[in-house]
Amino acid sequence: MRRVLKVGGVLALILAIVFVGAGVSRLNSFSKATSGKGLMTSEISDRAGDGQRFNLLVLGYGGKKHEGANLTDSILVYSISQDGGAAAQISVPRDLWVEAPVGSGQYRKVNSAYANAIANGSNLRAAANLASKVIGQALGVPIHGWLTVDFTGFRDLVDALGGVEVDVQRTFTARYPGDDDAAKNTGWQKIKFEKGQEEMDGERAIQYARARYSANPVEGSDFGRAARQQRLVNAIKRKLLSPAGTVRGFAVSRAVEDEVRTNVSAGDLARIFRQRADEQHSVVLSTQNVLVNDVSTDGQSILLPEGGDYTALHRFVRARLAAPVTAGK
Repeated sequence: MRRVLKVGGVLALILAIVFVGAGVSRLNSFSKATSGKGLMTSEISDRAGDGQRFNLLVLGYGGKKHEGANLTDSILVYSISQDGGAAAQISVPRDLWVEAPVGSGQYRKVNSAYANAIANGSNLRAAANLASKVIGQALGVPIHGWLTVDFTGFRDLVDALGGVEVDVQRTFTARYPGDDDAAKNTGWQKIKFEKGQEEMDGERAIQYARARYSANPVEGSDFGRAARQQRLVNAIKRKLLSPAGTVRGFAVSRAVEDEVRTNVSAGDLARIFRQRADEQHSVVLSTQNVLVNDVSTDGQSILLPEGGDYTALHRFVRARLAAPVTAGK
């Protein structure tokens, strides 16, 4: 009996080693596919400097067959403290008026910076680097890393996780496109969300993230949409870091490998998103704090810093990141 138990223990150990080895190999493959870097490559301190905040730009865009395929209507800066303090999230509205490319003297809506770079011949990585410079200059903070994901990747991520639980802040209804591909369906559908906790699959989550045409004055604004996107990011993080998320790690990495691109290794991404951010340490840049509505010379509805003073926007963002925070609060 002892011999059987001993052999069983050895087999269990071997299986555990094989499983862990396979997991490391899969994550290393994922890291190389999405960033070109090995899993254990770490550049956070090198890029930001020891003890300084590391700012990761997350860009969400429609992708193939979607109208405005490369417009980044979801723009989020995820900022971590290397000393273990809480992370901060800064959502940037798509209508913020910025100089793009940097130094060109040309201004456009921030959501078009990435798309414009691609239209002018840049590949995905070069476009993300250019967009990072544009957004960093507009906010007055350095952008050290970036991550891009299209709608397909977002849906696949949530579905591979087995869904995510989201805290819906208020009940609202909205008009939503009948299909991402307008060539298939030019009509609209009605969607509704009830206040409270809701378990969302990938399609429901993307609807919650994108919904904008609503009579609700808060949820019908880009600012309300940005706040929902922050809650979704937090819900995805919670699921990824949970035991259930760990078990689904293989499926998740395979599901999004073709749609996610970044210049940060998978190991560094894990370190970045492991730091929890909550509403106290997050902000949506809006007309409720430092921005005002305006109209460009060619008639576009845009957002500017108050008085057109970008240094005021810089001070606001830097003060938000410099505020003393404690991990777990």
